[in-house]
Amino acid sequence: MSAPGRAPPRILAIAGSDSSGGAGIQADIKTITMLGGYAMSAITAITAQNTLGVSAVEALSPDMVAAQIDACLSDIGVDAVKIGMLGSPAIVHLVAARLEGLGVPVIFDPVMVATSGAVLADGETIAAFGRLMALATLTTPNLPELSALSGMEVRDEPSLAEAAGHVMRTFSAPAVLAKGGHWPGGGMPAPDGARQRPDDVVIDCLYALSPEGGRSERAFRHERIDTRHTHGTGCTLSSAIATLMGGGAGLEEAVAGARAFVRRALLAAPGFGAGHGPMGHHALR
Repeated sequence: MSAPGRAPPRILAIAGSDSSGGAGIQADIKTITMLGGYAMSAITAITAQNTLGVSAVEALSPDMVAAQIDACLSDIGVDAVKIGMLGSPAIVHLVAARLEGLGVPVIFDPVMVATSGAVLADGETIAAFGRLMALATLTTPNLPELSALSGMEVRDEPSLAEAAGHVMRTFSAPAVLAKGGHWPGGGMPAPDGARQRPDDVVIDCLYALSPEGGRSERAFRHERIDTRHTHGTGCTLSSAIATLMGGGAGLEEAVAGARAFVRRALLAAPGFGAGHGPMGHHALR
């Protein structure tokens, strides 16, 4: 959070709108605000959705997305950027062009599929993601997204590291946070089918290029929270990392702090909806 008397970090969220408020730009704005940042937005698409799924998606024009970004950068300025759902290949390339050389932390959540299972990025859009991964400070795929980006099956921790390394080499991505919540029960299966991790543990693995040219690795482990109210976890995590880095935190510190924020929001879920319900951002004041 920003210290008393200091200006809040200016965070630009570039993402789609979730009409039910649990994910997308709505989750970004709640997260940034709760963490003491100043939230700005460039909306890329409008969705009609709730906890049961996405019923309609309409992408905005690239020109309108560009106008929103330019309006924010030219006047307010920015200390960090979070990128979520983009909607079309043209918007991907437009966003990349606007952010190249900006010189602030950029956190890219490569949104492909909603929590409900709705597809939010087609193959052409996913193919364009490489340009963003190269300029982003951190890319935050979940396991299905990591498999899609790497073209590799992720079965266990060695294949997780291999897939992340492949993404980093192929797309010149400086850092990847592989989110492990999609493993059955949160544990990671060993190649022989045995459990390497207990079912009640969730593991996220951060891989980052070191100044010496090697690759560092850090695993973040926490007990699994048994809840169906997980709508917007990826959006919340990435915008929290952006806010903390915009306020001056280093990469590992920001990831740790953002994970703690997500856990608190999961525990504070209000219980809304009949499907994958929203988290409790409102309770973290």
